[in-house]
Amino acid sequence: MRGPVQATALLSLLLVAACDGREESAIENLANGANAVQVENNVRAEAMALMEPLTPPAPGTPGGLPDDRTPLAEGTIDPDSAQGAAQVVQGYYGLLEEKRFEDAQDLWNPTGAIGQQDDAHFAARFRGFSEIHANIGAPSEPEGAAGSLYVSVPVQIYGRLAANGKPWYALRQVILRRVNDVAGSTAEQRRWHIETIGPYTPPVVEAADNGAEAAQAVSATDGMAGRR
Repeated sequence: MRGPVQATALLSLLLVAACDGREESAIENLANGANAVQVENNVRAEAMALMEPLTPPAPGTPGGLPDDRTPLAEGTIDPDSAQGAAQVVQGYYGLLEEKRFEDAQDLWNPTGAIGQQDDAHFAARFRGFSEIHANIGAPSEPEGAAGSLYVSVPVQIYGRLAANGKPWYALRQVILRRVNDVAGSTAEQRRWHIETIGPYTPPVVEAADNGAEAAQAVSATDGMAGRR
């Protein structure tokens, strides 16, 4: 027996289908004893096909990541390196894509405000999105300060708003930190953790104005909240 949530979801999909006449075939299939889950999946797939495609801006264009032409190192990546930090960022947005919010939160600094949030409040940051995806840019070189190392990683986030299915795009900058092998530090402290996620800041170029566009940004500290 279908629960109330599943039934509501199917009804919503049928209402979407009704906009272009597909509800008749869906309801007919149900009446003929077709598997309700399969009918729901079919209607969902057809509804998604009608949505505006997700087409994030290309690198080097307004709203896109920097057009970094330096090839990235391949093979085994040192987890303590800048590339290791970028892998943490890639993993973070992969977990958000899979809606594994509790696991994603574990990649934040556990002593920071976001790392210490309860699970429900952290997950609520992303409730305005039905889809979340990201393209990860090249990390900066590690910089040291007070026994810690910091790396900055640009990220192009793109997704779909839950309210209307519209595409949504933004550029963010993820700052990661780890303790720099200080005596007495723990293995956990020596791992890369997300310290902040904020507006993307283009690197300073010592040259005449090259006409680069200002990066898209909002002030949300989690990189997603605030835009619904």
